[in-house]
Amino acid sequence: MALARWLCLILALLSGLAVSGFPRNPSRLLGKRSLPEGAVDGIKVYSTKINCKVTSRFAHNVVTTRAVNHANTAKEVSFDVELPKTAFITNFTLTIDGVTYPGNVKEKEVAKKQYEKAMSQGKTAGLVKASGRKLEKFTVSVNVAAGSKVTFELTYEELLKRHKGKYEMYLKVQPKQLVKHFEITVDIFEPQGISTLDAEASFITNDLLGSALTKFFSGKKGHVSFKPSLDQQRSCPTCTDSLLKGDFIITYDVNRESPANVQIVNGYFVHFFAPQGLPVVPKSVVFVIDVSGSMHGRKMEQTKDALLKILEDVKPDDYLNFILFSGDVTTWKDSLVPATPENIQEARKFVMDIHDRGMTNINDALLRGISMLNKAREEHTVPERSTSIIIMLTDGDANVGESRPEKIQENVRNAIGGKFPLYNLGFGNNLNYNFLENMALENHGLARRIYEDSDASLQLQGFYEEVANPLLTGVEVEYPQNAILDLTQNSYQHFYDGSEIVVAGRLADEDMNSFKAAVKGHGAINDLTFTEEVDMKEMEKALQERDYIFGDYIERLWAYLTIEQLLEKRKNARGEEKENLTAQALELSLKYHFVTPLTSMVVTKPEDNENQMAIANKPGEGPLDAEVIPSMAYLTSYQVPKTPYYYVDGDPHFIIQIPEKDDAICFNIDEDPGTVLRLIQDPVTGLTVNGQIIGEKRGSSDSQNRRTYFGKLGIANAQMDFRIEVTPENITLWNGDSLSTFSWLDTAMVTQDGLSVMINRKKNMVVSFGDGVTFVVVLHQVWKKEPAHHDFLGFYVVDSHGMSAQTHGLLGQFFHPFDFQVSDVHSGSDPTKPDATMVVKNHQLTVTRGSQKDYRKDISVGRNVACWFVHNNGQGLIDGIHRDYIVPNLF
Repeated sequence: MALARWLCLILALLSGLAVSGFPRNPSRLLGKRSLPEGAVDGIKVYSTKINCKVTSRFAHNVVTTRAVNHANTAKEVSFDVELPKTAFITNFTLTIDGVTYPGNVKEKEVAKKQYEKAMSQGKTAGLVKASGRKLEKFTVSVNVAAGSKVTFELTYEELLKRHKGKYEMYLKVQPKQLVKHFEITVDIFEPQGISTLDAEASFITNDLLGSALTKFFSGKKGHVSFKPSLDQQRSCPTCTDSLLKGDFIITYDVNRESPANVQIVNGYFVHFFAPQGLPVVPKSVVFVIDVSGSMHGRKMEQTKDALLKILEDVKPDDYLNFILFSGDVTTWKDSLVPATPENIQEARKFVMDIHDRGMTNINDALLRGISMLNKAREEHTVPERSTSIIIMLTDGDANVGESRPEKIQENVRNAIGGKFPLYNLGFGNNLNYNFLENMALENHGLARRIYEDSDASLQLQGFYEEVANPLLTGVEVEYPQNAILDLTQNSYQHFYDGSEIVVAGRLADEDMNSFKAAVKGHGAINDLTFTEEVDMKEMEKALQERDYIFGDYIERLWAYLTIEQLLEKRKNARGEEKENLTAQALELSLKYHFVTPLTSMVVTKPEDNENQMAIANKPGEGPLDAEVIPSMAYLTSYQVPKTPYYYVDGDPHFIIQIPEKDDAICFNIDEDPGTVLRLIQDPVTGLTVNGQIIGEKRGSSDSQNRRTYFGKLGIANAQMDFRIEVTPENITLWNGDSLSTFSWLDTAMVTQDGLSVMINRKKNMVVSFGDGVTFVVVLHQVWKKEPAHHDFLGFYVVDSHGMSAQTHGLLGQFFHPFDFQVSDVHSGSDPTKPDATMVVKNHQLTVTRGSQKDYRKDISVGRNVACWFVHNNGQGLIDGIHRDYIVPNLF
């Protein structure tokens, strides 16, 4: 067999484009077989082809890599592809010695069960992780027998979005060895006609690019091909390594004789709208800027540079103001002011004087800005035909004033009332990006991550340029009544210059003779209506040039756009609405073979009657560089990943382990016996965990030295109507009104859809909720004649990636990314435990080095965990004060 061992591959969504075929262990010795030039460890990639067909902005991309094993023994070959984050994978096939194993898209939960079976056998393959700003990477590896050939083929599709007047196709090139047949081919068909077409590569000089690159366009067709010879691929004339490493970018635009264009194929239509030459609508813009302590240094300087550049681009008819927030909120002016030369000059001085200070009060800052825009509109101090925009930049999470994300969202939503968009810019990675994105989306805006890099100032300016020139407000796209089914979003608050509105749907009557569409909006001077009437027979003739068209592309474009919008709506939905949106998106994902966050793709290779399998899932825009599935692609034994790890055990010691820092933070909570503390609360998943404190058997008159523990835990899932009460004596489960009770002398397992509870006799209990939530409760039993202490419980969170961004609680608040810096380590009151200064969540704290015990794997002795101890019940580390987490009862 060509595969020594393998495979069932399960992938789920990815994005961009980089291809490589190379062994993971080049140090292995080769056999005596003569190897071709450029072969690495006996593996020669002899062909890499990237074939892209673009029809009406919808791109269908196929990446194919072929390799042969020239060694005398089986070797490992890996296949890497970087894809745009907006793309959906539609297929992956593996061909070994002429036998092809195709992929099938399945519901994620179905695929997950197959994956878990493989994990239990210690076999994994398939890796997806974030890869820079625009891409995600997919990796898979297989063993290839001596002399055998392997072909990897990955297909993905995406709708190219118009950005600053151009459509961009972004391909990542990285073959990692010289490839005899390396080729990128792009064919574009645009019924409106192509107006511009360009291609450039970051990794090659223009002179060299010119001889390897071909590009031309005429009428409706465009073509780009890049075919470097072996010599052109060399990093130097005598080198055997490749210089093909970087970005290959194709940009184009279409003719716009008419502001709108409608295309219909097989009963589905797509409507593109991008008028040109309209006067810009004046805007009132409020910049809400984070000036907390964490913005100190380069971030603050880059922000000021960007704001100064933006002030140069503000239109004379615009109105503006600045709001700065740290622990408090300050404004440049009490109200919006016109962008006169005098005011712009004064604004420049204000920006140059900005300096960082204090904490992060997002709630009050946004409400101040919203109130300012509402007041200007109500008092008619801004032009009637103008629009309002609020842009917030922050690099952290709210930690003063109202700091609960869900409450801030509610306050902002109620204050804006749907009247204007909110744009949130998240600077860096130490913030709750999901919160910023959800808040922007439900207020008709969007979120953008600003990467901490030398070009951060340009990133900020670039975003402003996208929204600087609104041409229309209150845009409505209308169609004949009862003529359209399954319409995608057709109302937009703004149309910005350089962008494009795309609406798709299905015709109720495929036999109609004509089709009429109207776009209405408010312009800078008057209200405008753009109409487009399509003659169905003329449309049929125009779309007969099938050389460049793939399949039912408009139907797939409609499905892509519909799924994308359903998933976006789902982010802020609750209860039954969320279930309905999920069901719709899942149904379309399965029907059209799209790998989305709700589905996975399975490729099965039977081997000796054994299906070996693995999984990879699409990451979201959460913590950067986060691998969604902890696997390195075809491992022979499973390796536990370095993931965040949270627990509370002992007296009660809270420990937060941060793998990126290879360090931990710990704190104690000192409260009276009987007190119930909120450990975890997730309003999205409905999960809560509370713990009740117990004291020693005999009371201590010294409250400073009393010892307390958790004697009772309550774990509840409101959505499943399921509760677990754990004490050192019993474990009680409620499933609705149904009651089950176990003792710690039992060994038992309880499972139902999305839930499993495993009781390990006199040791621990493992509770899992679906994909991504696993808790372990550890039983501590003391000698029965012990005069002082009770039996007690420890609580460990071993997997939290399935929890939402709104999770909070004494442990839950740390499920979100956060950073801390430790400096000035010096001797403390105890010479064995040094003190230090820690900066965390915009607080400067004195902390002490110590250690706590981790009893999850060894109940009797435990494992020492070194940590920085935060004094005073975690004050400064936890949000608010510890008494904020006291709740009246266990459930």
